[in-house]
Amino acid sequence: MIKILFQIEGNNLFVQEKKRLKSDQKVLINTNVISQNELLFSDEYINQNVELLHGFIQELVNTYHINTLIIKESEIAPLVLKVIKNIFNIKNLYLLEETILSYKICRAIIDTNSISYVSLYNLPTFLLEMFDIAKIKIDTRNEILFISNFMKENNMQNFSSLYYKTTIYLNFPLSKEDEDDLEALISINRYLRFIYVNKLNKNDLENLLNIITTYKIKNIKIFIKENISDIELVEYLKKINKKYARDKIKFAIDYSEDYLLDNLMNQIHLNTIKACIFISLMLISSLVIYVFCSNYNSMQKVEEIQKDIEEVIAKTEDEEDDEVQLPENEETSQENNKKPTQNLKLTNDMATLLSMNSDTVGWLKVNNTNVDYPVVQADDNDYYLKKNFKKQKDSSGWIFMDYRADATNLSQNNIIFGHNMYYSKVMFGTLYKTKQANWYKNKDNQIIEFDTLYQKLKWKIFSIYVVPNTNDYLIANFSNDKKFQEFINLITDRSIYTFDTPVSTDDKILTLSTCSNNGRNRLVIHAVLLND
Repeated sequence: MIKILFQIEGNNLFVQEKKRLKSDQKVLINTNVISQNELLFSDEYINQNVELLHGFIQELVNTYHINTLIIKESEIAPLVLKVIKNIFNIKNLYLLEETILSYKICRAIIDTNSISYVSLYNLPTFLLEMFDIAKIKIDTRNEILFISNFMKENNMQNFSSLYYKTTIYLNFPLSKEDEDDLEALISINRYLRFIYVNKLNKNDLENLLNIITTYKIKNIKIFIKENISDIELVEYLKKINKKYARDKIKFAIDYSEDYLLDNLMNQIHLNTIKACIFISLMLISSLVIYVFCSNYNSMQKVEEIQKDIEEVIAKTEDEEDDEVQLPENEETSQENNKKPTQNLKLTNDMATLLSMNSDTVGWLKVNNTNVDYPVVQADDNDYYLKKNFKKQKDSSGWIFMDYRADATNLSQNNIIFGHNMYYSKVMFGTLYKTKQANWYKNKDNQIIEFDTLYQKLKWKIFSIYVVPNTNDYLIANFSNDKKFQEFINLITDRSIYTFDTPVSTDDKILTLSTCSNNGRNRLVIHAVLLND
């Protein structure tokens, strides 16, 4: 415990540590004394009664018109400045002790919010800039010098170089002045990223780490520039590296040649693994970018084609009648009780689509999916795998009917294919929704619209399933009713949900087929033609 004496001398408040007490003060060694011109308090009392003393000093300052504070010993300065904080009459401060100003006292002076002039013996250059920013004039009684080797070696002559410093160099062991300045830097710096240490010194290294973690500095990398071959030291560094990993403090070790030779194969294996991971990541990234670009381009093409179709149909509706008569010489088929086409009328929309693509056989729409496209049919099932409606090369292909099916008079099983473009959501890319209970239990979703060139038709779903690659559901017509009934039973039993939709050998079936699980399986939907 020390005694601090406050004295009023004219317009000045003089403060010093009272080391020699008067006889009457010795009696009161453990008490506090107040007289007309002198105030004597212990440091413990001041710490416990800062607000009380602040009010008392404020009254004295107002009464005696005090504007200057004089402090003899630098050690007591922070405590005294704490008491006079926000007493705005005190503008001037004199620090009498011939010592270099510390960062702690500098911070306390600025925090008073009132002092605008300071007379002192000496201070580091970087503190001078701090005072300049705070608009406090400094008058030194000695030239400004580096306070420590640390400051000198890192060429930190002003506050900005201290504040924005990204890299520092430390020579262990550190002196007390070095540690103080290092702590001052870390306490205010928010840009520090790299610390280079000349050699491994456990005590200094742990002090450094304590300072860093105390001020919650993150993303620091410490380079130990020493040929380390001692296994214990290597293990020690690995241990603290793991310990401070969550504080984002990393270590880089300059291993000795002996150690590197002993561990060469492990290092080679590690580097090989890293290289493989890097190459794999690059390949995966390239693949993802390619898939994204490919799907985006396909989506753009589909949108352009759909827009062209809408514009052509809208224009045709303004110019023509609702229906167009087929030419009288149109070829027809009477097989399998198929309805002849001589007297059928081609709808206006379909006539328009035929003018755009002569392979058009209908239009397919599945509720609450993106499936709403014209359907085409080629002489095989390969052509439209890589061609769009405009017969342009396109990885998304188009929605097409099996070449064996009869789209005019309808086969027993009318099969339609489309790519599962999951990422671009075009073609059958949204049919995955049909496997979800909230989709297939919705009555509206169970009705599919597939219009041919001559009729607007509705179909009701009776089976949805995913099956490994097989052709047993890709049969267009059957030689007899028995085989057709066996087929109906097969595809109905596979369904993930019991739709209770009646199907007989007198009915027509619509089958939608697309890839599932990256091509390993097939997603299949079957619907029966509604007579009404």
